[in-house]
Amino acid sequence: MSFPTEIATKKPKISIYRHRQKVWLASGLAVLMSIVGFIVSSLDSSIGLPVRPGLDFTGGTQIRLERDCSDQCNQIGSEVISEALNNISISQNESSQKFFGARVQFLDEYNSLSIRVPSLSASESKNLIQSLVNIAGPFKSGGQYIETIGPTLGAQLLKTTLISLFAAFSCVAFYISIRFDKKFSFLAILALIHDVLIICGIFSWLGIYLDVEVNSLFAVALLTIAGYSVNDTVVVFDRIRELNKQDNSLNPTQKIDLAVSATLTRTLYTSGTTLLPLFALIFFGGSTLYWFAVALALGVIVGSWSSIALVPSLLTLQKDE
Repeated sequence: MSFPTEIATKKPKISIYRHRQKVWLASGLAVLMSIVGFIVSSLDSSIGLPVRPGLDFTGGTQIRLERDCSDQCNQIGSEVISEALNNISISQNESSQKFFGARVQFLDEYNSLSIRVPSLSASESKNLIQSLVNIAGPFKSGGQYIETIGPTLGAQLLKTTLISLFAAFSCVAFYISIRFDKKFSFLAILALIHDVLIICGIFSWLGIYLDVEVNSLFAVALLTIAGYSVNDTVVVFDRIRELNKQDNSLNPTQKIDLAVSATLTRTLYTSGTTLLPLFALIFFGGSTLYWFAVALALGVIVGSWSSIALVPSLLTLQKDE
């Protein structure tokens, strides 16, 4: 990667060393809030994990119904639906079947009803929908969505997702370790952990207050974020390495500031063009890809921050050695 010699004579656009304590404070608070979110989420009896797991990982039946409202759908409390679920009979073999653990949500200003219950057969799902017509209906004939995943498959998906994340992060760590020296490798891996931790922390809080769940698409987003973060960090490292090869009297801190200044515009342009299609997905992509796009957009922002601010600010510590 070429690096113009004359850049060493220019004044850096930004001094990371001067603002490094502010950078550490911002990242430290974000990581701390993420850890607090994990603790609160784990202690919540309705979640029991650092993040709220989705249907992909827990198994069960997800039913989404579009309400047929002429003008504006009347507001119904979710507790009314929950109480109705505890008293309806959906199976011919049982006089009653209760769903005390059912999750009920109204979406799109009460235009949609989402219900999460234990695994149901097709006939049981149909009976359940018919039992709710008098309470929350009528429902649109083509606006019904039913997804069922068995508990065994859900547990297997969770296991394979964790394995894939561990394998991907291990490969990234191995690549960085052979590409750069030990200090650079350690900081690149630290930035990767920083980015993933903050994104998971944000979704932990979203799960607590907005009942946002993570699924297999969230795992895909984490893998993409990891690759994006490492790519940006490697670019900054390459700039620093090029400056180190030059015969000049710049101290390490000046070289780091110049390298960050040289890559700042490139990082902002790359992040900006990446965020544009993600914003399009967020605003126009529908509910299926909404939180996936949100996770990616947050990952791009946090990854850019760690690459141009956090990692270079930690590299300036070598001045004090």
